[in-house]
Amino acid sequence: MEIQEFWKAVLDQNEQEIRKYFHEDAYINWHCTNEHFTVDEFIITNCEYPGNWTGKIERIEKADGLLITVTHVYPIEKTSSFHVTSFIKIRDNKIASVDEYWADDGSV
Repeated sequence: MEIQEFWKAVLDQNEQEIRKYFHEDAYINWHCTNEHFTVDEFIITNCEYPGNWTGKIERIEKADGLLITVTHVYPIEKTSSFHVTSFIKIRDNKIASVDEYWADDGSV
């Protein structure tokens, strides 16, 4: 699983590329907003979100069968800034589940 390439697809809002990384029955939880997504719902939410985004993975850890990433995410215009901590469970080299915690960094 190439986590850098996965995050590139997410930040580029590239539906076809994002889909390649997930098992069909995978799910995504955004705990800070109490949202639960199927892969299709996650892709719609991510790809239809307004604006163009970019970011940088700041940290990658592996523990207990998880990939853990901390990623700085922001619009290209740098009008806001967020950090997301993602706990990604991998099965057969694809994502089985993601538990994410998003934080607003405050004013830029």
